[in-house]
Amino acid sequence: MAPRRTAQVAITALLILGCAFVLSPFFAAILFAGTVCITTWPLYAWLYRKLGRRDGLAAISMTLLLTAVLLLPMIGLAASLTDAAMEAVDWTRNAIEQSDGRPPAWIKQLPVVGPDIDAYVRKLTHSQAEMRKLALQGVEPARKFALGLGGVLGQGLLQITLVLFIGFFFYRDGARIYDQLETGAERLGGELGHRLLELAANTVKAVMIGIVGTALAQALVALIGFVVAGVPGALLLTAGTFFLSMVPIGPPLIWGAAAFWLYQQGESGWAVFMVLWGALAVSSVDNFLKPFLISRTASLPILLIALGAFGGVLAFGFIGLFLGPTFLALGQALFREWTSHSAEKQNKNVVEIHR
Repeated sequence: MAPRRTAQVAITALLILGCAFVLSPFFAAILFAGTVCITTWPLYAWLYRKLGRRDGLAAISMTLLLTAVLLLPMIGLAASLTDAAMEAVDWTRNAIEQSDGRPPAWIKQLPVVGPDIDAYVRKLTHSQAEMRKLALQGVEPARKFALGLGGVLGQGLLQITLVLFIGFFFYRDGARIYDQLETGAERLGGELGHRLLELAANTVKAVMIGIVGTALAQALVALIGFVVAGVPGALLLTAGTFFLSMVPIGPPLIWGAAAFWLYQQGESGWAVFMVLWGALAVSSVDNFLKPFLISRTASLPILLIALGAFGGVLAFGFIGLFLGPTFLALGQALFREWTSHSAEKQNKNVVEIHR
């Protein structure tokens, strides 16, 4: 009996390892597709009822809707960002070639540190030929970085396309998949397994709504500021604000750069407006909207959001921006549930002993 049992366990383990090995290239896409489907399931359920309870038609309709919301804007962002980066590199090269080696006049006008920076730059540019040669040598790495950035976005497009393909089947067969997961959770963990599965679904939904909803709100508020101040490339900057909103210090990099550009163009009033709008309007959205959206099921500290965003990108690529914080929030929620359950059991035992 023992050898037979051992053989069954070995065959099962090999089968699980084989499935994991085959699916490993698609692991991140499968997880993200599941996260998106869990978050948007109420909308899918509404479409399912409106379309006569035909799961295939509802699934394809939902997939097309997500394509319009996720994929098409990313295609525009990738093209715009690559073109803008290449134009910036070319502009820098021309500026270096035409420069006489002296620093721009606006550097000296900077408050407090301007004169010191101007003097230091003049000291460095004493040998104009060497400085120009050194600066031109730095242009080619910048060009490669811009092309690499476009490559990262291209990889993100492929990942999102795969996510949408997998998501179609998750929508179509979602009810059956959830029933199977629920049965498995109950067999493995009983009542606790059922509670943890429900907690996992609620946490994923809350964090995705909180993070993506906050990022979208910050991007829309930033767009208003960019349009009012007359900053060029407002849509590109808005898209950058949306993605960098996953990182706590991200949005100030965008509206701060816009304010600096306005100041450099001699628009000091609009530069001050951009700084005030960014600090009081754009960045403040994160302070009250995200806690409101997430607080009902899980509160995710800023540190975990930052670590999740950076670590997620390193581990899963572009879609790790969304997966990383979600994983950490889920782990935190499950740990709290586990420790709370253990504490309740311990207190119950103490009461029985005193009796």
